[in-house]
Amino acid sequence: MTAALTEHLAARLTTVYGRPVEVTGLRRLSGGASRETWSFDAERRPLILRRDPPVAPQPAEMAREAAVLTVAARGGVPVPRLIDQGDGAGTIGAPYLIMERLSGETIPRRLLRDERFAGVRPGLARSLGAILARIHALPPDDVPGLPAGDPLEDLVAMYEGFGEPRPAIELALRRLARNRPAAGGDAIVHGDFRNGNLMIAPDGVHGVLDWELVHRGDPIEDLGWLCVKAWRFGATGPVGGFGTRADLLEGYTAAGGEPPSPEALHWWEVYGTLRWAILCRYQAERYLSGADSSIELAALGRRVCEQEHDLLLILGLTEPRTADPLPDRPARPAEPHDRPNASALIDAVRAFLTEEVATGEDERLRFHALVAASMLGIAQRELLLKDEHRDAHRRRLESLGCRDEAELAQAIRGGRLDGRFGDVNAAVRDTVTDKLLVANPRHLAIPGG
Repeated sequence: MTAALTEHLAARLTTVYGRPVEVTGLRRLSGGASRETWSFDAERRPLILRRDPPVAPQPAEMAREAAVLTVAARGGVPVPRLIDQGDGAGTIGAPYLIMERLSGETIPRRLLRDERFAGVRPGLARSLGAILARIHALPPDDVPGLPAGDPLEDLVAMYEGFGEPRPAIELALRRLARNRPAAGGDAIVHGDFRNGNLMIAPDGVHGVLDWELVHRGDPIEDLGWLCVKAWRFGATGPVGGFGTRADLLEGYTAAGGEPPSPEALHWWEVYGTLRWAILCRYQAERYLSGADSSIELAALGRRVCEQEHDLLLILGLTEPRTADPLPDRPARPAEPHDRPNASALIDAVRAFLTEEVATGEDERLRFHALVAASMLGIAQRELLLKDEHRDAHRRRLESLGCRDEAELAQAIRGGRLDGRFGDVNAAVRDTVTDKLLVANPRHLAIPGG
């Protein structure tokens, strides 16, 4: 596939530049569960190809992203320069953007921990606030076709489309519906402005990337999304792990933005946490439906409980805690099977993935090897704890008079158990905790705030 795509890119850029173009160094980058991202060079210029998966083309959305990049650049927002855009009718095979490749780093853990970014980190929250103010000052009418639905109603519709009621989600939805603030304005909303979608160098922010979720709406949504706990990647700063909300709003106000009230910002943080829970489930549905076999999408299905826990945290319904130690793994195999037993085999494969595959030269393969190793850990913990957790879950539901999670979720939505809120909260909290003990025990100890 790489050779064919290299040839097609060269042909397309020959048309764009009006002279023969050679494409070299094409490689697919890691990350990007919804779109492919490829790095390459042409005419000795570093470029990026962003392309829809050929099985799921979205030409209107790609054209909208191209339009907003042009408007953003005109408004002083740091974005990569657009080279070409197509609807997928040609040889590229799917709707695409070709743009300049910016220098810097996007990987959050490097940005938050590497010494080379130590000088820029203290000022990033303020800088990001200023960039968001510039985005929100862009004229929405300059980008035709921006979606502009009700954000909470749209989220509920996506959630209900799964046919999978979740008690923790219902608790958050009730709180959001009861405490919704007045709209903070009408603006172009990036929709995914966060650590991981920002190109940052030691001298500052070089680019705002991944505009595929851009829409028209309340500008406070972007501010709240940036403060969602998931985008701190284990660091303590509420704003993407970098800094404080005060710094963010100071930069936003200084650049002309209208600062939100603390209550409004908190509402949008709760909304953002809920949104990420539902988006994880949405991405996992592509795997579950058989439409896409990506290991990243499979892994996202087991991250929903992280966001359920974070929702309970931000709503004040749980607290961080250290995970209980796992029970001893059985040393002997189940008869009549031989050694090494199943648990030891999982350990061996995880070691192979982390110590050999994940240390190779292929960046994308390294990333997927670490994802796969993490998934094996989930499988191993589930095998160890499944019987204990199943029995405890049944007892919780029975104590509330519910047959299953769906019935409990409906009872929360309808208010049938409002008089037993403490019992309901305890049952939901303990169930989410059990899911996290399997999916990611370390997440339990990470504080919110």
